[in-house]
Amino acid sequence: MTQDQMLICAILTATMALFLWGRLRHDVVALAALMACVVAGLVPAAEAFAGFGHPAVITVACVLVLSRGLQTTGAVDWLARTVLPDKAGRLTSMAALLGLGAALSGVMNNVGAMALLMPVAVQLAGRLDLTPGQVLMPLAFGTILGGMTTLVGTPPNLIVSGFRAEAGLGHFAMFDFAPVGAAVAVAGVAFVTLIGWRLVPARKATGSEDFATGTYLTEVRVPEKSKAVGMTLRQFERAIEDSGAQVVGLVRNEVRMTAPHGGRPIHAADILVLEADVDALAEALSVFGIELEEQGPSSDDTTDAAPREAPTEQDSAPDTRTRPERDEDIVLRELAVLPGSTMVGRSAADLRLRTRYGLNLLAVSREGRPPRARLRALKLKSGDLLLMQGPAEVMADFIDDTRCVPLGARDLRIPDKRMALIAGAIMLGAIAIVTLGLLPAATAFALGVLASMVLRTVPPRDVYTAIDWPVIVLLGALIPVAGAMQATGAADLLARVLVDTVAQGNAIAALAVVLVVTMFLSDVMNNAATAAVVCPIAIGIAAALGVNPDSFLMAVAIGASCAFLTPIGHQNNTLILGPGGFGFGDYWRMGLPLEVLVVAVSVPLLLVVWPL
Repeated sequence: MTQDQMLICAILTATMALFLWGRLRHDVVALAALMACVVAGLVPAAEAFAGFGHPAVITVACVLVLSRGLQTTGAVDWLARTVLPDKAGRLTSMAALLGLGAALSGVMNNVGAMALLMPVAVQLAGRLDLTPGQVLMPLAFGTILGGMTTLVGTPPNLIVSGFRAEAGLGHFAMFDFAPVGAAVAVAGVAFVTLIGWRLVPARKATGSEDFATGTYLTEVRVPEKSKAVGMTLRQFERAIEDSGAQVVGLVRNEVRMTAPHGGRPIHAADILVLEADVDALAEALSVFGIELEEQGPSSDDTTDAAPREAPTEQDSAPDTRTRPERDEDIVLRELAVLPGSTMVGRSAADLRLRTRYGLNLLAVSREGRPPRARLRALKLKSGDLLLMQGPAEVMADFIDDTRCVPLGARDLRIPDKRMALIAGAIMLGAIAIVTLGLLPAATAFALGVLASMVLRTVPPRDVYTAIDWPVIVLLGALIPVAGAMQATGAADLLARVLVDTVAQGNAIAALAVVLVVTMFLSDVMNNAATAAVVCPIAIGIAAALGVNPDSFLMAVAIGASCAFLTPIGHQNNTLILGPGGFGFGDYWRMGLPLEVLVVAVSVPLLLVVWPL
């Protein structure tokens, strides 16, 4: 083993260890791996960022934008309303939901498909007398399976196609993945529909009526002689910060203000709505001489007071959101944090929820349990379930801005039928161009993005927010690292080790090993990262055995799209953690037999469709 080979193997080992550790975001880990390769001289500095111009990276970004057009115009809502039955039984309803999810994932980003269908799944669970998790996990697995059917269904397919082109064999066509991928998807969806959902633990998801926060929402009146009179709300909150209490509302002159501005001064006779632990609340009241007005254990009690006319006095720091709010304007929403959301890694204080949006964060559930950290200081993670309170219109804007998924009931609607049809036509047109070989995938979908901007199915201001930038950075950073594996000969070395020690020189055994190893890595790493790492090794194994590399590349594509054992292998698995009330060890119960089924179906098909 040469020095360069030892260096790249050490970097890859450290990279996979950091992926497994999970404390750093995947894009940060990938960028660190790239910089390590540059410093070690394995990747020329002038070519360090060449991966960001790779066709696979461009195509992924464009597909994300076109998927946003399908979402915002209501095209998917219309399809869901048309396809999903209203009064069918469990078998028919589950089959329709999973079939729709798998079909959508073949032509759009599978995380987007999952996010759109999650509220439908939660409603369906209630109608079928199932826990939300018993529908959400099957839906997550169904959307993952559907992604393997087309070139653009999932990033690993695009990465595999890119490595094939770099090997001098040309890109895979749009539906080259379908013969094996579709068969595996159909078998997987059938298994989940008939048997798999019964294996899902019946966890009770945390809902707005039973968030275990350990706190009460309490109204307290400020008397004239209270020390709090004259203080701003921000000063008051800082004074009671050690108690963990927070001000979530203010009533003045019978006008209720939700999430009042921190610069608003406290007046005598004001009623403060506090969220606090009972013991801490008593301490805060005694220090400031504040009197209990009324107390109730339910967050719904915060909307009981009837609004009156707005106050006439002008405060020194007026709140920009102080118009009188009607009871029906104030809503409670359960929101699931999407992977890639702008909220990930930030706290309520960092996001300035109250001053920027006029919203209250009332509770957080993580893996079905309340976190131990203080609410305002808690760094949010993907899959967290949030209980938010605020005006309905503001809440809708917040959901759009932060890429959260509302889990409450919502009407399926078509905001603009004409625009929905245009968005669908653009996506189908781009797919047709690639299928007919008129343009490469990156160019065809970039043309689709341009059409979306011109026709405004995706407003130009939303184009960049539609792109999941952590995924783009991950891909752009790891592609040069994978290139270094090939350039140093490390990929060929690892391939020979697998062929000689594990597969014993048998091509079929080697194919199964590549599939199983890829599936395992995909369960503990990001699936796109797994494809980028394993593709050079798969090509090396095919060369060592003197067989068709397409068989092994397709095995990588299948394996990278089958992360069913853990919540970290795929974003859709992460997304259902909170809403499903799941823990880390709940996924393998349905995931393990599903992965065994995938191996049993895909290996024979690979030998027939892509013979060695």
